[in-house]
Amino acid sequence: MSGDWADKVVLVTGASSGLGFSIAEAFAARRARIVLAARGAESLEVAAQKLRERGAVVGCLPTDVTSAAQCATLVQYALDQFGRLDVLVNNAGRSARGELLKTTPEQFRELLELNFLGVVHCTQAAAGELLARQGHVVNIGSLAAKSAARLLGAYPVSKFALAAYTQQLRLELGPQGLHVMLVCPGPVAREPPRERPADELAGLPPSAALPGGGVKAKAIPPAWLAEAIVRGCERRRLELVVPAKARLLFALSQLSPRLGDYLVARMTG
Repeated sequence: MSGDWADKVVLVTGASSGLGFSIAEAFAARRARIVLAARGAESLEVAAQKLRERGAVVGCLPTDVTSAAQCATLVQYALDQFGRLDVLVNNAGRSARGELLKTTPEQFRELLELNFLGVVHCTQAAAGELLARQGHVVNIGSLAAKSAARLLGAYPVSKFALAAYTQQLRLELGPQGLHVMLVCPGPVAREPPRERPADELAGLPPSAALPGGGVKAKAIPPAWLAEAIVRGCERRRLELVVPAKARLLFALSQLSPRLGDYLVARMTG
């Protein structure tokens, strides 16, 4: 797909605020038609109205991506509203904090349902239409999809699963014309900053409350990252890692796990 997004249809999950909303803004500025999805109906409608006031054509549907049935309904809604689907941005998800041995199986299951299986549900529902259009699947991962860190609970596990799923999609469906891109950003700036529940941080060092669990990386402006994601779609990039220098850490970790662990420990907390 070229840079001409006029009348193309872009579906973004987790789109009522933050990076998801910025991605929707970036595509809408290029005259794409937008479908917003998130769990909160009120905040979703507020986000949709903001885009409409800027002249965008927008539909929205409250959706819990942990439900396969709701994801199927969401994709059908996009097709009923606009007659096509060209881009699926799997952005819905959340991070976590906690010591690994104190993270319960139920907490692992909950985060995997949202961060990983939510992507599976949406992608399976949309794949047929996206393949027909030779469109795009954009999966929003994290630096934690490539390198785990301390005190992030079940979060790295859920994002590693997402990274593997994305690669398999590329290998199986890329030859059929589907563009699949994994986005691995460091901490994305939030306004206002997110406040984590006190019980989630109980017993953890103060650094755990910081973005990225205290990773030594500058917060990424969501509007800037959204523009980079649109350009990545236009160029059909396979991965987008921000900051790019993190790729060196990933490569060193593969060559020497001991060195990789040392560097991760130095760069976090």
